[in-house]
Amino acid sequence: MEQNVLLDLSHISKRYKTELALKDINITLHKGEILGFLGPSGAGKTTTIKIITGQLRQTSGEAKILDTDTANIDESIYEKIGVVSDQSGIYEKMTVWQNLSMFAKIWRVPSVRVEEVLHQVELYEHRKKPAGKLSRGQTQRLVLARAVLHKPRILFLDEPTSGLDPSTAVSIHKMLLDLKEEGMSIFLTTHNMEEATKLCDRVALLYQGKIVECGSPKELCLKYNQNKKYHLLLNNQEEVVLDQSPQNIAKISEWMQRDEIQSIHSCEPTLERVFLQVTGASLGLASM
Repeated sequence: MEQNVLLDLSHISKRYKTELALKDINITLHKGEILGFLGPSGAGKTTTIKIITGQLRQTSGEAKILDTDTANIDESIYEKIGVVSDQSGIYEKMTVWQNLSMFAKIWRVPSVRVEEVLHQVELYEHRKKPAGKLSRGQTQRLVLARAVLHKPRILFLDEPTSGLDPSTAVSIHKMLLDLKEEGMSIFLTTHNMEEATKLCDRVALLYQGKIVECGSPKELCLKYNQNKKYHLLLNNQEEVVLDQSPQNIAKISEWMQRDEIQSIHSCEPTLERVFLQVTGASLGLASM
């Protein structure tokens, strides 16, 4: 593997009896990168994470994480990765502080790191509260704190903000971007295309177990912006949508010279619209 490539999946397939859950998956994760693995429920996102982290064996292909074949992972690899999933494993009768302190001892992490992480996830003031008394958003932040306690090189996030209120989701987004700035690599699975657009350097669109597109969110949205349009708000509050054509460009130029435009926006598709265009299915329908 190249020095800055921390994860490399090559021609990965996974079959469950007669069902082919993953089909020839090829993807890499680089140092300090947030990679989004995007698709509806049942697309194969969680299966991929389980293969990468050694919980499942692929049917064919090769997966390497930190220069280690995932089929032969030993316990030392888990000192270098963190995982956040729906199955939190939080001890509800223990306090927030006790939960993290226990894992700090397991990872041989100094106790000062517990305090540092609690401040980072904005749970320090709740450190004496039993974990079972936390809100759903606070619990998710505690799970995230535990996953980054030992400063892993790669963080795996499986739908990290699913079901959370917008304020808590924004707080988690900020933390993930901060972790990226510190050099951590993040493998994010989600069906939330807006979230992926905000966070990810690159995204892979997964549909029925197959990667159908891959690139930066901006690249993909521009690639599928085939019918270029512009949305304008004029000074008289009239809203106008114009196709790109010589006549309309001249009209926009004339309005601009007369200072009649309040705002103008290009109408490139969102990542969700790109997914719909590539697969012919919405995120809700794609898994049915």
